[in-house]
Amino acid sequence: MKTNIFMPKQINVGFVNRNDTYTGKLAYIIYFDEKGKLRKEASWNGWRDSKIDNEIFDNEPTSGFVLNKKAGGYDTGWNHRQTYVRVYDPRGFEFEISVPNLLYILENTNSIKGKGLEGDFVYAWDGTDLVLVPVDSPDYKAMTEYNAIVHANEFIKAKDLKIGATYLTKDNEELIFMGKFDEYNYSWRHEKAEKKKGKSFYFYTDNCYSGFRIMKAVTRKLISVVSEECVENYAELFDKMECNSSYSPIDHSKDKYLPYTLEEIRAGLENNWRICCYDQQKDSIDFRESRNNDGLYTVTKRIKDNSRWGSRDETYQGTLEDLFNAYKPTYKNVYLENGKLYKDGKNNG
Repeated sequence: MKTNIFMPKQINVGFVNRNDTYTGKLAYIIYFDEKGKLRKEASWNGWRDSKIDNEIFDNEPTSGFVLNKKAGGYDTGWNHRQTYVRVYDPRGFEFEISVPNLLYILENTNSIKGKGLEGDFVYAWDGTDLVLVPVDSPDYKAMTEYNAIVHANEFIKAKDLKIGATYLTKDNEELIFMGKFDEYNYSWRHEKAEKKKGKSFYFYTDNCYSGFRIMKAVTRKLISVVSEECVENYAELFDKMECNSSYSPIDHSKDKYLPYTLEEIRAGLENNWRICCYDQQKDSIDFRESRNNDGLYTVTKRIKDNSRWGSRDETYQGTLEDLFNAYKPTYKNVYLENGKLYKDGKNNG
């Protein structure tokens, strides 16, 4: 289970009368966040019976929970409800948890027939989803440490950020501060970049594809300092940042069309069903093996015209050597305005 799950100090429980529960009451549980704000209140009010008084409890480790029954799991026309599991809270009501939550509970504690779940539990939220967390689970300590920081409701200010230092976000993600720089939005449709107003905060992370989180502001986003020391590989990370198109825009005037060798095309086709490349006129072409399994190959060329689609495909067939000599295929390397390689056409297609 993730350790960035929020464990509130208090929960707020609303009810509806249900005959298929131990106590006749089914609960919808919401919580107060670190600022004391009641979350999900609108949907909670829409669900509960306002004639039944709600109850507020301290979210402290509690024992005596009992598994009751399966709920949901049906699909009739447009009416679909996911499968949940009913759980009895010893304070006199039932609520529902997801099947993955149940499996996590059973990985970390026992359910004894007639006695219920062993050990103490607390309520927590993974985003908008309620989860019941066993105190004896290996993740509980990390969760409590993280939540202690969240409940302190303190945040790192922009003026206190240090280059190369590591910070913890409210989502329990560690970020390395790279500095403040211009930020660009690149439009592939119009093949141009626009610079955003003002400088942006650049952070390195292992948790996203690009490797960088970029923010216009850091207000209420960084909750603690992991390390004030500059990371040893800061220079390496900076080199990586310089290859990011948000840091430096793509400059197509620097594009380079470099030739493939026949051996590279042949090897590429052995590992892929086609090779996307360019001909001498910088038009897009595809090399692929003939579907007739006759030892021949085909080249499909996209040709712009005035048709409804703006282009048409023309296909040519021959031996690989003949097609290679006729089209002299190339790959395109794309560069940024700062001269850094953005896309290696040979290795990235």
